Amino acid sequence: METYLNLMLIRFGLIVGGLVVLAPLVFAIVLTLKRRGRLDEVRRYADPAVRAGLRAAARRLEGRKNGAAWSRRQDGR
Repeated sequence: METYLNLMLIRFGLIVGGLVVLAPLVFAIVLTLKRRGRLDEVRRYADPAVRAGLRAAARRLEGRKNGAAWSRRQDGR
């Protein structure tokens, strides 16, 4: 049990560490794009991808509410 908890703690630490590194990196990219005046252009291209991702996430959450497992198909296979 102790080994399992240690692995979970290491996994949590890696995830949090990755987020801590990723946040300033994204901030620096956005700041650079804003200074060069290309932030609006990037938003225009990224908007359809973000909307599609949100729709997919909403469909996935709706499937969980209906009792269907996330890893199973709707026909039970």
